[in-house]
Amino acid sequence: MLLQSALVALGATIAAAVPALEARGNQFVNPKTNDVFQIVGMAYQIGGSAGYDPSHGKDPLSNGDVCKRDAALMQVLGINTIRVYNLDPNLNHDECASIFNAAGMYMVIDVNSPLVGESLNSLEPWTSYYDTYLNRTFAVVEAFKSYPNLLGFFSGNEVISNVKQGGTAPPYIRAVTRDLKQYIKNHADRPIPVGYSAADVRDVLEDSWNYFQCSIEGEKDDMSRADMFALNSYSWCADASFESSGYNTLVDMFKSSSVPIFYSEFGCNTPSPRIFTEIGTIYGDKMTPVFSGGVVYEFAQEPNNFGLADIGKDDSVKLLKDFQTLKDQYSKVDWKSVQSVKANGNAVKPPKCSPSLIKEKGFNNNFTLPVLPPNTKEILEGGVKPKPVGKVVKISDFKVTHPIKDVDGKAITNLAVKPLGDDVSNTAGSNDGAGSGSSSGSGSSENGDGKSAGFRSIAISGAAAGISMLAFLAAAF
Repeated sequence: MLLQSALVALGATIAAAVPALEARGNQFVNPKTNDVFQIVGMAYQIGGSAGYDPSHGKDPLSNGDVCKRDAALMQVLGINTIRVYNLDPNLNHDECASIFNAAGMYMVIDVNSPLVGESLNSLEPWTSYYDTYLNRTFAVVEAFKSYPNLLGFFSGNEVISNVKQGGTAPPYIRAVTRDLKQYIKNHADRPIPVGYSAADVRDVLEDSWNYFQCSIEGEKDDMSRADMFALNSYSWCADASFESSGYNTLVDMFKSSSVPIFYSEFGCNTPSPRIFTEIGTIYGDKMTPVFSGGVVYEFAQEPNNFGLADIGKDDSVKLLKDFQTLKDQYSKVDWKSVQSVKANGNAVKPPKCSPSLIKEKGFNNNFTLPVLPPNTKEILEGGVKPKPVGKVVKISDFKVTHPIKDVDGKAITNLAVKPLGDDVSNTAGSNDGAGSGSSSGSGSSENGDGKSAGFRSIAISGAAAGISMLAFLAAAF
């Protein structure tokens, strides 16, 4: 009866696994604990570009069973954040968002897509910055703003990859950031970081960072200033080092940043299979004072050969060698120490926007931004119509239903997402992946040794002093 009562009491708590984070200075901070958050991320775009298919009602977060499958596998790795590209704001994402939330994983969402009219044109951005484009980006905000595990939005991804694009695109990227932040201010119940994901092209990287993080004098609330800056970097290949990879120059470049910096993609795949020796450095003392972690590219195998899992046409999964190698590298990190650093409170004052910040000849050094397109003010004030609504929902069954094979081709049975307690983000070890899944948030199932595994899948909420069910059982018996 004691166990049954405890489980019933916990049933209502599993919907809020992670607290909303704040961007303070150059850190992401848990406002409840004042702990600095390091992103242990995964790029997630099931089906690649073809996985985004609005005409058939499909995007990477539209299938709950697939999300359970992948959230459980990423829980085993120790992932605490997913980056999701190419989303349709008109689809319902409640189940997937709630699954990743229960698994202790945040979401970083790109507001653009490769389709015409759904992203900025790098060389002629004025031709793509119009009301219907902005209406779609605002709709993405509406669809995701109410999920507590939303970490932030990217207003652009690699829009600038050379100096020529750097001459045209920066004011428009900054304008989109302004417009998104204004929409969030008007319609969301909390501040949500908005930033830019840059290509690691050294000719334009530092200028891009300075252009987006600087403060425009006289701008009301500094709404166009990015809240975070990230880069897609593949400079650490094979068994490189802090110096040979150029990570040292990046740390030196960003050490004065006034916003959080992180890798929005990393994981060079030459040679293959990858050995991920950069993990220890990214989460070591040389980088964590400057960088807020990174996002491994990518979960699902595509023709570009960056995947950790091979997804079959029947949605079955065969884990690849890179999955195990990454897991092994993560297991070497002292995550308790990494994730328990307290916020320093020493916010770096952003530089004032000035032509002198821009070093590369030809890169735009004018900080006069384009005005809102016609009809956009009404959307900003009244909201998009029809308005997508996202909310956390109860997930009654966390079991993975698709066939899964490990790196050696052996079947993994009874795999399930293990819901975490309030204020808990995922970390290595929260789910051992050894067939000890729970069928629901308050039920139980049999694992390989015939013992009930359901009781191990829930953690008591913060209201119960953060004690895990396992610790509760140990104390009770």
